[in-house]
Order: sequence, then C-alpha cells, then structure tokens
Amino acid sequence: MLRALMYLLPLALTIYAFIDCLNTPEDEAKHLPKVAWIFIILLFWIVGPIVWLAAGRLRTPPAGGRTPSEWHRSHRTTWVAPDDNPDFLRSLKDENTKDEALLKDWEADLRRREEEIKRREDGRTPEDPAPPAGA
Repeated sequence: MLRALMYLLPLALTIYAFIDCLNTPEDEAKHLPKVAWIFIILLFWIVGPIVWLAAGRLRTPPAGGRTPSEWHRSHRTTWVAPDDNPDFLRSLKDENTKDEALLKDWEADLRRREEEIKRREDGRTPEDPAPPAGA
C-alpha cells in the first residue's frame, strides 16, 4: 500500500500542476513562458510540479476577475429586482401620472359632449316635434 502511495502521490501532484499550468493565463505565469513551465512539470516529475506551485504562478487574482462569472459577480449592479430600483419605480409613477391626466381629459371631453347633446335636446323650438316616447 505504501509503495502504491509513493507513486500515486507524485503522479497526482504532477497532474494537478499540469492542469493548473494549462488553466493559468499566459500573463500570470511568472519567470518563464507557460510552455516552458509545462515542459518542466512533465520532465521533472516531482520537482517540476513543486516548483510550479511554489514560484511559477502569480497567486493573487486580478481585480476585475478572469472569467465571465467572476466579472459579473464583481460588477453586479446595485439593483437586483425592478421593485428595488428607484428609477424604475419613478418611471412607473410618471406613467401613472400621465395616464391619470389622459383619463381626466377624456372624462372632461365626455362631460362636455354630454352637456352639448343635452343643450341641443333642450334647446328645441316649439315647432320641433317631440321626441318619441321610447327614446
């Protein structure tokens, strides 16, 4: 069991360092180009991965993030839902105000037309025949 662990542990370390080196952006590889680090990791089976993990990579993440998920997480807007956004709520209030003003104008126009129709009906001359009883 111990003999197997002596081979599996360096192999796992090499695989981990190799994958880590492949996933590391070129500008984060320190001291050497990334291709050189890959050769060092694969050629020097135990020492290469240890050197890569110790000195080969810039370990502080960039401020803006590398992946889209990191970028979106760090650049998320302040407002998550529309009902939390004061600009959106203000726009709804403005639309309601416009709709109420339009409704009042329509009601005023309807009253004016109804009064105009009443004046026409009441302002008949006596010669005019009476409207039918059912109307």
